[in-house]
This record gives sequence, structure tokens and C-alpha cells, in this order.
Amino acid sequence: MADTVTEAMAEIRRIAREELEFEGGVEPSHDLLRDLHLDSLGLTVLAVGLENRFRVLLSEEDAQGVRTVEDLARLVATRVEARATASEAGTHP
Repeated sequence: MADTVTEAMAEIRRIAREELEFEGGVEPSHDLLRDLHLDSLGLTVLAVGLENRFRVLLSEEDAQGVRTVEDLARLVATRVEARATASEAGTHP
């Protein structure tokens, strides 16, 4: 899971830089709203980019506990792990 968190962090940084034109550094402790200045559109762009890259679904319920970049990276890693487990079991998450 640690590798997936690292990959998710890299993808969050890429999306912030390339798609959201964020010019500062993106650190795990950064608050998505306060530090990255993301509005609802920015959050949607970030979520869709992560969903496409990792082939997972992120729901509004998921967003309830996500405040920081690290929270989001860990959520993506959890969804990737759940998808892999479901795939091995022959079910869909």
C-alpha cells in the first residue's frame, strides 16, 4: 500500500501542477482547500484525474474524511487495494 500512496502523491502533484496550474510545492500535510486553494471545480478535476489514473471510484462519502493531500493519497491507495482484493475474489467493489 505504501507504494500506491507514493504513486498517488506523485499523481496529485502532477495534476496540481499541470491541470490546476498550482505553482507551489505540494506536501502531504497540505490542506486541499486552505493550502492548495482548491474550489469545487479544482477538487473535481483532482478526483477525476485520480480516478482515471488508478481506475477507482471516489464518492462524495469518501470526501467527508479527506482534508489533506495525504488523506487523499491514502484514500486512493485504499480503493486500489479494495479493487485488487475484489478482483482476486471474483467480485466487484
